[in-house]
Amino acid sequence: MKVLGIDPGTAACGYGIVHESEGRLRAIAHGQWRTSARSRPQERLMTIFGRVQELVAEHAPDAVALEESFVGADARIALSVGQARGAVLVAAASAGVECAEYAPAHVKQAVCGYGRAEKGQMQRMVRLILALDAEPESSHAADALAVAICHALAPPLLKMVAR
Repeated sequence: MKVLGIDPGTAACGYGIVHESEGRLRAIAHGQWRTSARSRPQERLMTIFGRVQELVAEHAPDAVALEESFVGADARIALSVGQARGAVLVAAASAGVECAEYAPAHVKQAVCGYGRAEKGQMQRMVRLILALDAEPESSHAADALAVAICHALAPPLLKMVAR
């Protein structure tokens, strides 16, 4: 199974692709893209949409997994993250790829064994699980790889519920 994980955001959007075979995981690609705060919102969302389409076309994932929105103190950030998530979901749906969403605490629990793990812990565990030479440079890429790991290793029934 090949999973494209996305850490959605309009300023920075992380991506990570993992391949699972017989319980073994391998990282295929990861990184992040940034959009300019000077760009209009629709241009930023179109960039995210286009980049997800490119990744889906290039890597042909079996699923796209992304984190559910975390609603913090700033409603504007929650709204922009929700818009980025929408762009990702539409890009995946237009390619016919199934999507799954996981709560941030669930992803942290699956990857670190602790639902309140810090960013640094997540980066270290992603490196160890995927046997990377170094931790992902961006926390957004690490989070995207983590959500992809979470989906790739999820039991079949959980995958059905996460849709």
